[in-house]
Amino acid sequence: MGSSKKIIFVTFLVSIFYMFSCVSSTEFEVGGEDGWIVPKTKIHGDMFNQWASQNRFKVGDTVRFKYAKDSVLVVSEEEYKKCKATKPQLYSNNEDTVFKLDRPGLFYFISGVSGHCEKGQKMIIKVMETESSTESSPPPSSSSSSSSSSPSSSLPASTPKAKKSNAFKTAARFSSSAFVVFAVLVVLGFSLV
Repeated sequence: MGSSKKIIFVTFLVSIFYMFSCVSSTEFEVGGEDGWIVPKTKIHGDMFNQWASQNRFKVGDTVRFKYAKDSVLVVSEEEYKKCKATKPQLYSNNEDTVFKLDRPGLFYFISGVSGHCEKGQKMIIKVMETESSTESSPPPSSSSSSSSSSPSSSLPASTPKAKKSNAFKTAARFSSSAFVVFAVLVVLGFSLV
């Protein structure tokens, strides 16, 4: 009976370890309640970069674009500056687009509808470098001039806190191997009792 209690105790400790080693990610709804829209006036022309600067983005987070009769494109820095995309990394016009921020660095988004980007429907998101991303992710792909230009010149300063209304939802995911180990340990623990 003493050895089965030890096994159950070890199972419990390993389970706790895996619960605390889960990966957390956040889904942000671009533009908050207004969504991905054309800014109404020049005063609001930089509204999406202002929105992005109020949030902290990390590798694994997602951004959700909600819009009607519009589109969203992920583009290079040059295409962002020109408001014209010839080879977008992503094009979507399904009115509800979710994009995963899969690396640290800058992501550039524009509307694909003619004239919308020029009116301010564009955004730069800066994904923060994390300890785990520096070890496992390759450096972000750079365009010909993106590595020489200063990110701070084209990106608004970020604030330390994200407004709660900007975060759409937060999810915790277990890695598949952690789940399998956890399930085996639970079954083993119950078989010994």
